[in-house]
This record gives sequence, structure tokens and C-alpha cells, in this order.
Amino acid sequence: MSRLDWLSEYLARLIDEHVVVRSGDAQGLAPAHRLVLDSEDWGAAARVAAAFGCRWAGVWGDVEAGDSEGTQLTLRAALERDGGFVVLETEVPVTFPVLASHTNHFPAADRMERHLRDLLGVGFHDHPDARRWVRHQAWQENEFPLRHYVAASGHPPLRTRADSDYPFLRIQGNGVYEIPVGPVHAGIIEPGHFRFQAMGEEVLRLEERLGYTHKGIEKIAVGRDPAALARLAARVSGDSTVAHAWAACQAMERATHCQVPPRALFLRALMAERERVANHLGDIGAICNDVGFAFAHMQCGRLRELWQRSSHALFGHRFMMDALIPGGVARDLPADAPARLRAEHAALRREIAPVFAVVDDHPSLDDRLIGTGCLSAADARLLGCTGYVGKASGQAFDLRHDSPYAPYDRLHVDVPVQQEGDVAARVRVRMEEVRISLLLMDRLLDLLPSGPIAATLPQPAGGTTGLGLVEGWRGEILAFVRFGADGRIARYFPRDPSWFTWPALERLIHGNIVPDFPVCNKSVNGSYSGHDL
Repeated sequence: MSRLDWLSEYLARLIDEHVVVRSGDAQGLAPAHRLVLDSEDWGAAARVAAAFGCRWAGVWGDVEAGDSEGTQLTLRAALERDGGFVVLETEVPVTFPVLASHTNHFPAADRMERHLRDLLGVGFHDHPDARRWVRHQAWQENEFPLRHYVAASGHPPLRTRADSDYPFLRIQGNGVYEIPVGPVHAGIIEPGHFRFQAMGEEVLRLEERLGYTHKGIEKIAVGRDPAALARLAARVSGDSTVAHAWAACQAMERATHCQVPPRALFLRALMAERERVANHLGDIGAICNDVGFAFAHMQCGRLRELWQRSSHALFGHRFMMDALIPGGVARDLPADAPARLRAEHAALRREIAPVFAVVDDHPSLDDRLIGTGCLSAADARLLGCTGYVGKASGQAFDLRHDSPYAPYDRLHVDVPVQQEGDVAARVRVRMEEVRISLLLMDRLLDLLPSGPIAATLPQPAGGTTGLGLVEGWRGEILAFVRFGADGRIARYFPRDPSWFTWPALERLIHGNIVPDFPVCNKSVNGSYSGHDL
């Protein structure tokens, strides 16, 4: 049986029999099944997976063999269907690193393939877009920062040339005009450029230009020890510090077969749900503020501030930065914390009830949010959207429910789903997720086991790999880790859900008026930092 026949049969079992492979294999890629392909089968595998209705969940590359420059590039791509994961893997020579593009079968692959081309020098034939995505003007045309022989700082000129000649696509026609926005904005948000083509007030096309906050995360991860990688992961996207750190730790723990103490897992989940509540409160208020409804903004801001002060008191940091470490968590809760947290949860329930009731049914909000920024279910599925963006457009996937990891495998997790796909639906999903998280946190406290809060991470063997999959507040976060022979990190790739929701913003703005862009943008709230790496 050929590898592609095997893939077809495997995917058919996932769909027809709802078989979900959750056990790991010898390569440490649990909960995914690993499938090694010949490079010429790479594109055909995407065609097969698309035909079976798989969701494309990311691609990353790795220089693994040979001398300091490496002789082979290993490419891996993740696919998901009904909570089951497959990681496709192939190799190409460094001298001619070319593969078939997945973009024609999975539009979600577009920017991530361009990211690989820019940073690692992998070519994708039949890719529809040859423009640079990440590097801008900081590296020379044939200089690929993730190659071993390229320094993390690159070799920039004394003054980097302005990236002013990026060939944005344009719509031609009488009455069509262009609005450039950014990359520097009036507020304190990170830089990103938005190029609108409009007629009158109606947006005909939006094109994004991101990558301005490129930090070299993948490059500077190399050579770190596990504890240092966890700290770096916590800074991939500051508002998702718990989720990204957990995904990185989970990958390292799976690679080394580390048994994390149950109490530590429960505390991680408690922090992840706190992170979800804080960010949803902030977003709900900010969305309302973008349409002039300051009451909800002030109330949600007040509640979020109190919530984050409590996080600082109990976990040492307002955002719970560096509270997760490989093998567990950095600090335990004080003895009286469960009672204090239950009281806090009850108080927040009481506080949000009238605020959410107003947000859910207020004429001035309804007028601006209902029917605005509609993302169809078909587009959400095609782009691989997860989290509140996907759920508001009929995509019910949630790792905590569909591919549960400890301690969620002991809990029932409700998944709120809306069908309208508009800004109002994305707000409703957020509000419901806050309520669900409060219930989950109470349940976590009810079941909280005693015992140690950390285990020593075993010394990893050279070449050992691990895959982390965690449901962050924006959606599914993926982290890949490979250890080198010295037990340090040889490759780290974090994939934020924003990779898939930024393109969704370009689609959902079509047909809306220009003044509605801020609220559409905030309703998606993609992470610049989590995308730019």
C-alpha cells in the first residue's frame, strides 16, 4: 500500500468511523500520527486531505542533518479532522529545497508557506504569491535567517531601506480610491499596514502587510535550555503568555516522557481559564468602545483590572508571566486560595450579568454590530479559523472538547457556537466563554488534587521531538520542539491562531463601510506579535 493510499484510508477512518488517534508514536508527536512522505507526494497529500475535509493547521521547516550548514531540510505540516491530528513529514535537499504548495488546496497555507520561503529558503511551486512576507528589507535576497550559518542579527546595512515598494494589489475603476493605514497607528497597538480599496464608503478590498514586529523567535530559541525556552514562549504573544508557555512545555514534556504532577496540570488549566476571562472582558469592552458605547468599556475594564490584580496576588504576575515551567508550575496556591477564588468567581458572575445583558440587547449596539463584518462558515472553514472567530461562524472545534489534554480530559467543556459570523456573534461567543470558564474554574477547584507542583524534566535524547497543542483564548496554539544532541533546543516553532484569523479579517470586511473597520478589526483581534515571530 502506498503512503498516499495509507493516508486516504487513515483519513477515511477518522471521518467514517470517528476514530481519533490520541496515543503517541515513537517520534514523540502525540497526539498526532506521523506520516513520512516522499517529497513528490507532498502536494498530492494536501489534495487527499482537502478532499476528506481536513483542516490545515500549520507547516514548519527544520535543518536537521549534516554539517553546520545542514544537508537536508525537514518539512512538517499538521492536519486535523474531528479532533484527530496527522503530521505529514518529508525531506528536501538544502541545495534544491522545492515542494508543491499546499495553498491551492488550503488557502490557510498561503502566508505560512511564504514565511518558510522567507526565513528558511524553501520554494513552493504553484504558490500564488511570490512577494516577501516576513523579511521586509532586513536581509539580503538570498539570505535566509533560519539557516544555521546566518547570524540572528543578520547583516543589515547601517540604515535599513524603507519597505515602500511592496506591490499591493489594486482594483482599477472610476471612483475607486485607496486608503493606506499604518504601519504606525494612533494608539499603542503594534505596527501593521492595512491597504484599503474603496468606492464611496464601501470597502472593495483590504490587503494586510504584517511582519513589522518580527523578533526572530525561532532563531533565538536555538541553543536554549528547556527553562529558557519556556520563558521565551511566554513572550511570543504577551496576552497569551500562559497558553504559549503551556504549549511549549507540553511539547518538551511529551518529547521527554515527563510525567507532570496532576496538581500542576490543574493549576495550569486554572491559569489558562483566567487568561481567557481577562482577555475576553477586555475585548468585549473594546468592541463596544469602538462604536461609542463607553459604558460597557468602562465596566469591562474595571472588572478586568480587578481580575488581573488577583492574578498578580495569587500567581505572581498580572498576566501570569513565567508561572509555567517545564515539568509543572513555578508556585503553588496558598491554602486559602480555593475559597478566595470561588468567592471571586461568584462575584464576577454577579457583576457581568447586567453588563452582558445590556451588551447582548441594546439598540445602539445592535445597530452597529449585527450584520457587520460577516465571515461565512465556508470562509472560516477554508481559512482554518479556530477560537471565537471560528465558533462565531459555525466552527465548533475546541481542543479542550475535541482532543482533550489533561486535566480537561476529566471535565465537560461546553463549546459555544454561533452561525451568523458577524461582530455581534463574536461578542456573544466571548461572553459565553467567560461564563463557561467560570464554571470550569469552579470545577477545577473542586477536583484540585494535592501533591507536588513540578517534576524534573528528564534529559532528552538528541533528535527527540515533541508537539504541544493547547486551546488558548484566541484558539488552537501549536508548538513543535526538537532537542539537539546537547539536550538543548535545536528547533522551536510556535503557531498562534492569528495566522488564520488575520486573513479572515480581509474577507469579512468586504462590503462593509470604511468606518466599520475598527470594530471589525477588534472583533477579530489578531495578535501581531504571535504572527510575526
